Amino acid sequence: MSKSLKKLVEESREKNQPEVDMSDRGISSMLDVNGLFSLAHITQLVLSHNKLTTVPPNVAELKNLEVLNFFNNQIEELPTQISSLQKLKHLNLGMNRLNTLPRGFGSLPALEVLDLTYNNLNEHSLPGNFFYLTTLRALYLSDNDFEILPPDIGKLTKLQILSLRDNDLISLPKEIGELTQLKELHIQGNRLTVLPPELGNLDLTGQKQVFKAENNPWVTPIADQFQLGVSHVFEYIRSETYKYRVIGIKHRIRDKHRTAYSCWRLYSFTDAIRI
Repeated sequence: MSKSLKKLVEESREKNQPEVDMSDRGISSMLDVNGLFSLAHITQLVLSHNKLTTVPPNVAELKNLEVLNFFNNQIEELPTQISSLQKLKHLNLGMNRLNTLPRGFGSLPALEVLDLTYNNLNEHSLPGNFFYLTTLRALYLSDNDFEILPPDIGKLTKLQILSLRDNDLISLPKEIGELTQLKELHIQGNRLTVLPPELGNLDLTGQKQVFKAENNPWVTPIADQFQLGVSHVFEYIRSETYKYRVIGIKHRIRDKHRTAYSCWRLYSFTDAIRI
């Protein structure tokens, strides 16, 4: 361990400093940082921009952590013990190599912000209790491999920010309309062709709201509304015409996706339908 890291640990212990920043120190293992797990008093630990590949079970010893930042490492797996961090509010795991999340991950009772951007996650990567994270205010899942968003997303009723940019989403569940506190929704860069009418339950058209949806192969009627503006899109998906006609298209499109039709053929199919 370098003298600078040793000094950080010693100063935190001696001065009872609650925040420890070890970003960009070339750390390949948390176990190499002697005394790190004895700092049970710390509330913030930053280990971003290092070379970590795993997180040891010892992380549970940092029982007072409120902020834990692993952004930009090479982490492939997490220990189940991470769910022991009962005070954790902000967890940043963005830009790593996660394929799955550990069993029991949803047992973080205080978590408000979860960043999983730039990983290798999909709908099968989430443990059964993931949507028990009902305290979440912000969930970042962009740049992963999700094709569908589980209907249980509707349980996260405190969400204000949901980022799903640059995945492989072919549809959104109707339960997304239950996220009535949502202020930002990012769904750009997916394979979406239609929107669930329940999305119209949300207010995402005001000056303080953000709705980003470009770079999707929308059916022609929706694409036309996007040309007019986001408020027109929401007005349209709230209409009875949309609910009656487009939902039928949605089911057919879903079947097409599941039987390996190309996106271009799907686009031609939907584009030919006039509403």
